[in-house]
This record gives sequence, C-alpha cells and structure tokens, in this order.
Amino acid sequence: MAQQQAIIVLVDIANALRERTLRGNVYLFDNMLFLGSTGEGTEDLVTAIPGSYWSDGSQGTEQVLNWLPSSLGSIPPTVPRGYHTDRSQAIDRQALEDLTVLAGQGGPASTETAAGLEAIRNRIGTQARRARGERAQVGGKLLDVTGHAITSADAAAVNHPVPIITDITGEAVDEKIMYPAQYGSPDMVSDGWYWSATVDTARPGTYAYTMHVQLHELVNRNGEQVWEPVDFTCDSAIRVTTEPKYNAFTGAGLGALPIPAAPPS
Repeated sequence: MAQQQAIIVLVDIANALRERTLRGNVYLFDNMLFLGSTGEGTEDLVTAIPGSYWSDGSQGTEQVLNWLPSSLGSIPPTVPRGYHTDRSQAIDRQALEDLTVLAGQGGPASTETAAGLEAIRNRIGTQARRARGERAQVGGKLLDVTGHAITSADAAAVNHPVPIITDITGEAVDEKIMYPAQYGSPDMVSDGWYWSATVDTARPGTYAYTMHVQLHELVNRNGEQVWEPVDFTCDSAIRVTTEPKYNAFTGAGLGALPIPAAPPS
C-alpha cells in the first residue's frame, strides 16, 4: 500500500507580494524528517522518499505526495471552506437587526441616529470581486484574520485568499520520477482541490521540481476593490532511496512467518 506523505507550503503572502518573489517568503515542511528529510521549515526542503524493490529489481511500492498550501498570518486553514461565506452572512444579518432597532426608535434624524448608521456601515465593511475570468474562489466581503469585516481603508489588515498551486513541473516530472495531478475531493479544508503525485521509488537519486503558486493581491481598479492573481514559482526537491523489500517480522526476505512450536502438554 502506498504511503501518504504531506508537504506543507506556508507562504508569507504580504511579503511575497511586496517583494514579488517567494524566495525568503515560503516555508516548507513534510512529515518525513525521521526518515531523512532535510531543510525542514526553510525553502530548501528535500523530501525523503523511502522506496523499496523486489529481488528482481522491480518497484516494491510507490509513495504518494500531497501538497498543502497555507498562508502565514491568515485565518487558519483548519476552518471549513464555507467559513468566509458564513461570516459574511452573519455580519449582514446583524446589520439588518441593528437597522431594525434604529428604525423602531422613530422621530426625526438625530446625531445618535447618524452615528448608529455610520457604525453599521463600518461593521459591514466592503466588498471585493475576483478578476475577470479568474477561476479562484475569491471575492465577496473583505475580512481580517479574526473574521471581522474591514473597510477599504483597512486593506493592509485584510485576510488574503489561500495560496493556490496551479502546476508541478521540473526535473522529477520530466524524468518520470513523479507523476503529479490535481484532484477533487469533498475535503472541507483544501476547498475540494489539491495536488498529489505518485513517485517511482525504484529509481534512487535526488530530483528537483518546481511548484507554480498563485497568490491574490487586493488592488483598486476604477474605484473598485479587485483580487488580482499574481503567479510565482517555488523550487524544491525529493530524494529517493531504495532498499530490498523484506519481512518486517523477521528482518529477512519475504516468506512464511515462523510459527513457534507448541508448548509441551
């Protein structure tokens, strides 16, 4: 059975957009440190791929990589994918309730009424749409990292959409060591889409690969807030090692398990 390996791609979006590079603004982690991965927590991660082969040299078992992009200093990726919509609807419902209270007070307009309306406007925040033709699920109400709506004047504190991996290329793919593809699933964290790859573990060596990462920048276009995609690349590598497939119980080659003799009656 294939072993599932996770690679977390943690991006400092604000700095990456400011500097227009992922170099120095991405942190890579995997769950294979105990088997030899190096560069954990840096952009120079080399993921260990422990492979195995049969006595005839054929592949014993494949490994599966799963890339999990995340954003540094944003709403945690562990919240359900509907969190943004739920929070937006809750904010609007509360604003309607507050407006109903103000309307019920009756009487002529007053300073208190004007202040109440202004407070409601600030709590509602502002909207941002996604760029024309953009496929990413971004747009709607702007939220900060605590899930509260913000105005365009507070755009510096905006919660950026999660980074999106759009492709996996490079030496490992060209040499057919790695077979990447994008998959869909009902996963509530990854928004239903993720990149995964099967690795041929019968060919030892170190192979580089490149992640194509798309971030989104909040810009003003004709007086309207728009999320515009900005594409980056990030290099990493895998190191495939192999060993003969053996019996984990006996430490020897594959074969029947030893059966202890029955105790004397």
